[in-house]
Amino acid sequence: MSGKPLLVTCGLPYTNGPCHIGHLRTYVPADFYVRYMRRSGEEVVFVCGSDNHGTPIVISAEREGSTPRELSERYHEHFYETFRRMEVIFDRFGMTDDAMNRDTTRSIVERLVDNGYVYSKTISQSYCPECERFLPDRYVEGVCPHCGAVARGDECDQGCGQHLEPGEIKDAICKICGGKAEYREQEHYFFKLSAFRDFLLDYLPTLGGTATARNYALGWVKELLHDWCITRTMEWGVPFPGSDDLVVYVWVDAPIGYISFTKEWAESAGADWKDYWCGDDTRVAHFIGGDIIYHHCIFWPALLKGAGYGLPSAVVASGMVTIEGKKFSKSRGYVVWTNDDYLDQGLPADYLRYYLLSYTNHTKELDFSWKVYAERVNKEIVGTLGNFLYRTMYFAEKEFAGVPDRAPQPAILEEIERSLAGIDAAMRDYDFKNAVDSMMALASFGNAYIQNNAPWKLIKEDRAAAQQVIADCLQIVKALVLVFQPLMPDAMQRAWTMLGYGDDIAAHPIAEATAPVGARALPKPSPLFAKIEEAQVNDLEKVLNKRVDAANAAAAKKTSTVSIEEFGKLEIRVARVVSAEPIKGSKKLYKLVVDLGGEKRQVVSGIAQFYSPGELVGKDVAMIVNLAPATIFGVESRGMILAAGDEASLLVPLRPVRPGTPVR
Repeated sequence: MSGKPLLVTCGLPYTNGPCHIGHLRTYVPADFYVRYMRRSGEEVVFVCGSDNHGTPIVISAEREGSTPRELSERYHEHFYETFRRMEVIFDRFGMTDDAMNRDTTRSIVERLVDNGYVYSKTISQSYCPECERFLPDRYVEGVCPHCGAVARGDECDQGCGQHLEPGEIKDAICKICGGKAEYREQEHYFFKLSAFRDFLLDYLPTLGGTATARNYALGWVKELLHDWCITRTMEWGVPFPGSDDLVVYVWVDAPIGYISFTKEWAESAGADWKDYWCGDDTRVAHFIGGDIIYHHCIFWPALLKGAGYGLPSAVVASGMVTIEGKKFSKSRGYVVWTNDDYLDQGLPADYLRYYLLSYTNHTKELDFSWKVYAERVNKEIVGTLGNFLYRTMYFAEKEFAGVPDRAPQPAILEEIERSLAGIDAAMRDYDFKNAVDSMMALASFGNAYIQNNAPWKLIKEDRAAAQQVIADCLQIVKALVLVFQPLMPDAMQRAWTMLGYGDDIAAHPIAEATAPVGARALPKPSPLFAKIEEAQVNDLEKVLNKRVDAANAAAAKKTSTVSIEEFGKLEIRVARVVSAEPIKGSKKLYKLVVDLGGEKRQVVSGIAQFYSPGELVGKDVAMIVNLAPATIFGVESRGMILAAGDEASLLVPLRPVRPGTPVR
C-alpha cells in the first residue's frame, strides 16, 4: 500500500444516447476495483462525468429540436441514475460543459500555448456550400485516406481505426444535407504531439494497467506520431482562448474533465486536488474501453506533460462486447439496454456485475448471451455461492440458534488466507476474472467441506463435532461475504445482516475475514439468490430477436437498387492467395499477394482478426480487381477481397477454379 492517495476514473459516457451493457464493461470493473482497494486499506477517490461536447451531440440535438445543453443534461442524469442502479457509485459525477471544466480547460490550453506546444496553421477543411458551414468531425463522412474504407471525419471507424485530422478525409459528404462538400482554408491550432515521442517511449514502458493498452500505444509511438489539431469550427464547446469562432476539440476538454471533477470533489470534501494531479508520484488509474487507448496513453499523457501536471500511473483497457456472438451494433439491433432490457425486468444488478467480471479476461472480447448468463447465475451464484451461504446459516440457526462458541480450526484459517492472497494478487494485476474465480473457488471449498463432514448426520452422534464443523463453515461464510462485497454489494450486505451484524459491511476491511465470527444469535436466514427460469430467458431472447428483425427489415427498405450496367462495371475474379503477412502497427490488416492467372497483385485486407496467414495461403477467393489503387497504412493495395458478415467469411468457389477466372 502506497502513502499517496489513489484516483480512479472511467472513460466519460457520451450524452447522446442511453446506457447499454457495452458501457458497463468499463464501469463495473472500475467500481469493483475501487470497492476492493478501499476495503484493503487504500485511500481512493472515484470520479467520472458525462462527455457533453462534440458534433454527435449537436447533430442529435438539431434532429430532435432541442439544444446541446438540454440533451446533455437529460442523458447526464440518465447515466448517473443508471450507474447507481448498477451499484456503480462515484464520489463525483460531473459534466464537461460545467464552469469548472471550461475554466480548467482554458487554463491548461493557455499553459500549453505559453510553453510553446501549440501553434497555428492554415488548413483545408470540409465545407458544405448548401448548409453554409464548416464540417468538423462527424458532420462529414467520406473515404479514409489511409485504407480506403468509408470513414467519419475524425476517425476511420470502419477500417484501419486511424485518427483523422480535419481536412484529411477524401470524397467528403455533408452528414446534414447529404450534399458533396468542398474544401476551404481556415486557421486552426495544433498541439505538438510529435515533440513528445522520446518522452512517450520512456514513459509508456513504466505505465501500469493492462499490457494491451501499453503495447498498443508503444506500437503507434514507434511508427507514427503526428501533431493533433485541437480546434474545431463550432459554437458548442469550450471556446479556444483568444478565438471567437473556434472551440477546443472534444478530446482535449473531455480528459481534462478528470481533473475538473477531482477539483469539484475536493471542494466539497475539503481536500486538495493537487495531491492527485501534481508531482512526480501521482497515482491515477484510468479505466477505459479498448477503442480509446490512443487518446489515453499517447495524447493525454503528452498533454499533461506539456502543461506541467502529473501523469497517469495505470491505464486499464477492456475488451469490446458482442451480443449473442454478433458484433455489437445498435443499427442492426444487437444491443441490450441496461434499463429497458435488464434492470426494468427485475433482474439484479449483482448478477450482471458477476457475469461481466467473471465471463472472460478483462482485455478479451466479452460475448453477452442470455442463455450463458442464466447458466452462470444458476450454477455459480445460486448453486455454489448461494447454496453454501444459505445451508450453513440455516443449519446454524436451526440447530444451535446461532454461531457456536468455538474458534475455527487452523486449517480453515490457512485456506482463507491462501484464497485472500490469490485474490489480492489478481486484483492488483487487474486480472478480475482470476480474482472472481478465486473467490468462487473458496465457495466451492466451503461446499465440499460441509458436504464431506455432513453435520446433519454428525449431530446425531457427536453434537460438539457438529458445532465445530458449523463454526468452521461460518468462518468461511464470513470470509466469502467480505470478499464478495465489492462484486455483489447488495446481496452481501443482506448476507452480512443474516450473519448477525447490524452495520454496513463496507466499513469492515477484507482482512477481517480471518477474525473469529464469535458466538452470537442469528436471525432466521432466507435464500440470497433466485434462479433465472428458462421461460424468462426465452422472453428476453424474444425481445432481442424482435429488435434484430426490425432493424434488418428497416435496413432492407433502405437498400437501393443498381442496374445491371452499373453492376457490370465491377470486375470480379477468382484470386489465389500466394502469401499473407501482418502489417506492422495494425491489428486488422494483412498484406496479401494473390495470383490472378499470370499476374501477381498486392492487396491489403482487413481480415487479420479472423484468419492466420497459414489459413489464407493457397486459398481461392473472390476479388474485385478494377478498383483504383489505394495506399493503406503505407502499403499499396490494388483490389479488394470479398467477405461476408461480422466475422469476415471469405467468398470462395465450391469447385476448383483457375486463378483469374471471372465471377459472373
